[in-house]
Amino acid sequence: MANPFGWRCAALVVTLAATLAAAPAAWAGERLDRIMEAKVLRVGTPGDYRPFAIKEGGGYAGHDIDAVDAMAKELGVRVEYVPTSWPDLLKDLQANKFDMAVGGITRNVARLRAVAMLPGYAPFGKVALVRAADKAKFKSVQDLNQPGVRVIKNPGGTNETFVLQNLKNAQVSTHDKNAEIPGLIAEGKGDVMITETYEALHYAKADPRLAAAFIDAPLTPTNWLGFMLPADDADYQRVMSFVWDLLAQRGTLKAIDDKWLR
Repeated sequence: MANPFGWRCAALVVTLAATLAAAPAAWAGERLDRIMEAKVLRVGTPGDYRPFAIKEGGGYAGHDIDAVDAMAKELGVRVEYVPTSWPDLLKDLQANKFDMAVGGITRNVARLRAVAMLPGYAPFGKVALVRAADKAKFKSVQDLNQPGVRVIKNPGGTNETFVLQNLKNAQVSTHDKNAEIPGLIAEGKGDVMITETYEALHYAKADPRLAAAFIDAPLTPTNWLGFMLPADDADYQRVMSFVWDLLAQRGTLKAIDDKWLR
């Protein structure tokens, strides 16, 4: 007796074979293909966070900028920088305005739920940038969290999150341009800027009126920064992770660290 389900099985086999045959094209990395064909890597950055990425004249400079340039050279493409802001950084990446986001971005669960990130670099903790004359006043979070303490924050990032969660009793104000806040603290227009280890050290070294507090005992556990990638192309993520690892193995990333973070 003929198998009444034979034709269905045969049809399923044909369909499966056709699907598998078409799989390489269907699964091809569209973002990676576009980047390699156009030879352009679009990189978004707020460009206001020394020493990682700062807009200078008609271009950008910093640790992350040097790392991106090295990655682009390995890929054989040129970099096109796209301005963004901390409040818009994640949604701009998800809206395909650029292929990578850099500039001192903290790796955390919330971001990794929405996008991919390259391996962590530059271990840090949250610290406070204060006036050098006031450094002795601030020994704990409680010292910062007082009604008479004026805290200036930049919107949209993890520094703002820390301020809103831990400094509810302080006088908190918002300034949109992160790179201008250290100057406001130095001029006495605010008392505290919550930031990360490297930014605080940079400004304290650049301006003797400023000091980095909590460097030896940060306000948060150690975390790492990372470059953000869209989560829409596994091939792109795989290749960018490979390039990052290649530069790490060659010592290129260490040389960039030594230049900007030491």
